[in-house]
This record gives sequence, C-alpha cells and structure tokens, in this order.
Amino acid sequence: MTSFHVETGGLADGRQILYFNTAPDAGRASFADKRDLGDRVSAGEIRYDVLRDEWVAVSAGRSGRPNLPVACPLCPSDGQELTEVPAPDYEVAVFENRFPSFGGFGEPGPLPPTEAAGMETSAPASGRCEVVVFSDDHDSSLVDLSPERVALIVRAQAHRTAALRERGDVAQVFCFENRGVEIGVTLHHPHGQIYGYPYTTPQTRKHLDANRRHRAATGRDLFDDILESERRGPRVIAENDHWTAFTPYAARWPFEVHLYPRGERFADLTELPDEYIDAFAPLYLDVLKRCDNAYPGEQMPYMAGWHQAPFGEDRDLGRLRFELVSIRRGPGRVKFLASSESVMGGWVHDLGPETSATILKEAL
Repeated sequence: MTSFHVETGGLADGRQILYFNTAPDAGRASFADKRDLGDRVSAGEIRYDVLRDEWVAVSAGRSGRPNLPVACPLCPSDGQELTEVPAPDYEVAVFENRFPSFGGFGEPGPLPPTEAAGMETSAPASGRCEVVVFSDDHDSSLVDLSPERVALIVRAQAHRTAALRERGDVAQVFCFENRGVEIGVTLHHPHGQIYGYPYTTPQTRKHLDANRRHRAATGRDLFDDILESERRGPRVIAENDHWTAFTPYAARWPFEVHLYPRGERFADLTELPDEYIDAFAPLYLDVLKRCDNAYPGEQMPYMAGWHQAPFGEDRDLGRLRFELVSIRRGPGRVKFLASSESVMGGWVHDLGPETSATILKEAL
C-alpha cells in the first residue's frame, strides 16, 4: 500500500491547488503564486437540448486557453518562469482549471433533465473542473511513470471524487486523460482532468438504463455478465487477480480497451480498496505499453477515463470501470468521426475488435 499526504494552497486568482505527496510535510503549499491573473474566468451556463434530452455546456471563456505554448503552464515555477504550479517541484498536483467548462461558484445543485421546461431552458454551469498533473517532468508520459506514481494518481482522483461529492452541486465525476495532438491536446505535459458535472451524463444514463433492463429481465447485473462473457472470449488483453483488460465484443473505436475490477462491485473510486488500486497501476501501464508498441515508432493517441456511478438516483445501477479508446487505425492513419458517427451515431469499426485485440496481445 502506498500512503499519501495532501497539502492545500491557493493560486493568485483565488483558485485552489493541492499537492499529493508520498512523504509528509513536503512544504509545497507554502510557495505563493506571484502572478497577476486578474479576475477568474466564468464557466458560463448549461443549456437543455429538448431533442436529444441532454444538457450542453456553453463556455465562451474556454476559447482563451493556451494552445501548445512555448512556456508550459504545468511545469513547476522556476525563477521568473511562473506557472500554474507555484512549487519548484511536485509529484502530483491538482488545481482548479483556469478555463472551466463547469464551475458556478456555489450555484444551484444537480439538475435532472426533467426540470427543463419550454424550448429554451438554461442554468448556471455549476460543478467543478480540475487539472491533474501527473509529474513535474515535462518530457515524460503516463506510460513512463512508475506503478507507485500511477497508484498515487488514482488515489488523488479518488480523493477529489469524494471532495466533489460533498459540494452538493456535482451529480457525477469523470476523471480522464487525453494524449496526442491527433486527439486535440493543447498541452504536452503529462496531465489529465476531472469534470464534476452538475448532471448525470447522457452516456451514463444509457448504461444505467441498460443495466436496469437487464436486471428486470434476468435478475443479474449487466456488468457482471459482460465481464464473465469477455473473460471466456478471445479479446482479453491482460489480467491479474483484481482486474481484467479486454476489447469489448461490439467495440466502436479502432482500439478500445476496458478494465473491469474482478470479484467485487464498486460504484466509484471512493469505494476502491488499496489492493485494487495497487493492482490497477501495473496492469494499466502494461496496456499503455502494448498500445505504444502496436505500431512501432508511433505513439498511440488515446482518450481514457473512469466510468463512475452518479451520486444520486440509480447509483446502485452504476459500476466503476476504466475505458481507453484510440482513433489510430493503422500505421500513419487515424479514424475521423465523420458523418455516420458524428451526425447519426452509426459507428463502423475499421479493424474488427478481434483483430485490434490480437494486435495488442502480441504488442509486447
């Protein structure tokens, strides 16, 4: 088990920063942010789409965020080079996003779509957006980190999930990472994000509804049955005593890997025992290495994150699990989400799930 310690500090515009350390009393929160940032950027509002039955965030302030700047804002502050992280070094740092999609500063709490009325319904974009910086080494990637560091990152995500639940204006927490310019990443420094949504996301609502129907029809849990079925099949990439990594039967993306905990059900990261966190880290690093080895010389761009149950109604239908997807469909080629996927939601898998799973299984 890897213990951790949290130090809490502040940034120049009033945002919060937290340092997650493996050693106590690191003193990183004592470093002040000496920048003049002016007023905080507003998160804007959320608008209800009556046709799709979902909320959409409208956040014009995000247009001002940096795009591959020369001076990285996630590196430690050094002399006159002042960044989002005032300390001269750190292990894992978490701070409020300067350009948030959500963050209404105590505005009303979670809003179910059923509260919408009329053709134009809006509400403040309450909730919270945070940045999770995985390392102070600008030139590293998550795949380069030690299992101990990855476990510390997961513990930081669990800590933040618990804290956001206590706010009262967050319905669901999504911890995620985007990697690669093909995905649209605007900062190369190894980092992820946390979204505290003021509503339950459309994807999660679909998953909850599917599990509800499955339980009514069979008396069993859908996620349990998926895992049992996949473990018997040909698409298991890797596994250990606590986790199984597999490409799902009806995968959408050219490369898609799901990591399910074995033996027990957990609603979110706050329920995940230490032994599961410690077992997740090396298995996930194994998956990432396989992804990067799939096409030698080409780092795999990906989007990855934790599915977590919402905090309120239907929480018992949710299941903690991890998902990684990539648009890489071959050497030097990526899949663009064109009209069928983007407009109609009609997905086409370019390789075949069994083929992409075999590529990853053989990629060490």
